[in-house]
Amino acid sequence: MDSADSYLPRVASRRIETALSDTPVVLVVGPRQAGKSTLVRQFSGPERPYLTLDDETVRESARFDPSGFVRQLDLAIIDEVQRAPELLISLKKAVDEDRRPGRFLLTGSADLMTLPTVSESLAGRMEIVPLLPLSQGEIRRKRPGFLKRVLEGRPPDCLSPVTGDELVKTVLSGGYPEMLRRKDPGRRRAWVRDYVEALFLRDVREISNLEHRDRLLPLFRIMALQSGQIPNLTQWGGQIGLDAKTTKSYVSVLERLFLIHRLPAWHSDRTSRLIKSPKLHLVDSGIQANLTGATEETILRDRSRLGPLLETFAVSEILKQASWEEGIAGLFHFRDKDQEEVDLIVEEEGGRIVGIEIKAAATVTPQDFRGLKRLELSAGREMSLGLVLYDGDRVLPFGSRLFAAPLSSLWNVQNPS
Repeated sequence: MDSADSYLPRVASRRIETALSDTPVVLVVGPRQAGKSTLVRQFSGPERPYLTLDDETVRESARFDPSGFVRQLDLAIIDEVQRAPELLISLKKAVDEDRRPGRFLLTGSADLMTLPTVSESLAGRMEIVPLLPLSQGEIRRKRPGFLKRVLEGRPPDCLSPVTGDELVKTVLSGGYPEMLRRKDPGRRRAWVRDYVEALFLRDVREISNLEHRDRLLPLFRIMALQSGQIPNLTQWGGQIGLDAKTTKSYVSVLERLFLIHRLPAWHSDRTSRLIKSPKLHLVDSGIQANLTGATEETILRDRSRLGPLLETFAVSEILKQASWEEGIAGLFHFRDKDQEEVDLIVEEEGGRIVGIEIKAAATVTPQDFRGLKRLELSAGREMSLGLVLYDGDRVLPFGSRLFAAPLSSLWNVQNPS
């Protein structure tokens, strides 16, 4: 991404446009600095003004007189609406009086659906559009068709594989536009430091009443080191002087800020021998790399450091694609009581699943498919495909419905539509 690029087309823009045509309120949610403001501004104009609650005067007006603030608006974009949750009841009143579609386009950098006022005020009146940091398809100006293809039971192809040092650089860069503009690793670290500090100083105060906000950064660093693992809240909390119950509430705050993603455990009626605990992933591998001190040099010395980063990266890429595709029921992980596991399961609404294992190596062996074979025993014919995504350049069969595929096939499989 060149510094001259002020805007990259986002796949979510089509969904926003469609939602504005038939829904009174559209809410775009995702982490700060993911590109929400840039995206929604393209829908602004003389008839739909853009207002941001990061502007202190605008914010104070919205908080002091929410009814008067909304009354003056016909159509509007309101950015960072979580900074004045008082507006939500007034927005409900406005759309109840005038149900025209596309009246309000909102953005939020915190999960507003955890607030009772939102779920009660705007239920049935609002469509939510998630927006995570840039996907590789968006960065490379492609519309990947990976999920659609593999859910149909067809192995991916990969015409332009990305491997080795280039793959490492891609993972370390993540998807935040500001990090992509900064080629120097030191400048990226500085941005991550300032970004996290600003979130914890300002945004946390507005969505929670944590007694020890200074413990959030150490907890976030622990989670970066443990990304992709089933959380041990007692152990994590013990390292920063918190009990398990308090640590759970702090983890919830990080989740509400879209810094981490909860990956539930997949379950099946065929077996009861499955672990039910969720995994937690950081949302962005670039943030994770900077919090853990991972660089091209440290990975060159110790290749094992790439594994957790690559898993975060791949899960995030698929999470972004799942938010675009119709008919995706959810993303899960698999682990049974014998500790056989699969990093990621994609399930569609019809019940078909794809199991995906992520490996930070250039070779794949039959042993790498043990978890996928165990998943197949639990899922039966519902499993369309099992994949090991690896640092390679070929798609290779390893049995019926089992394939090794380049990790870069996540964005190099083109969507025919």
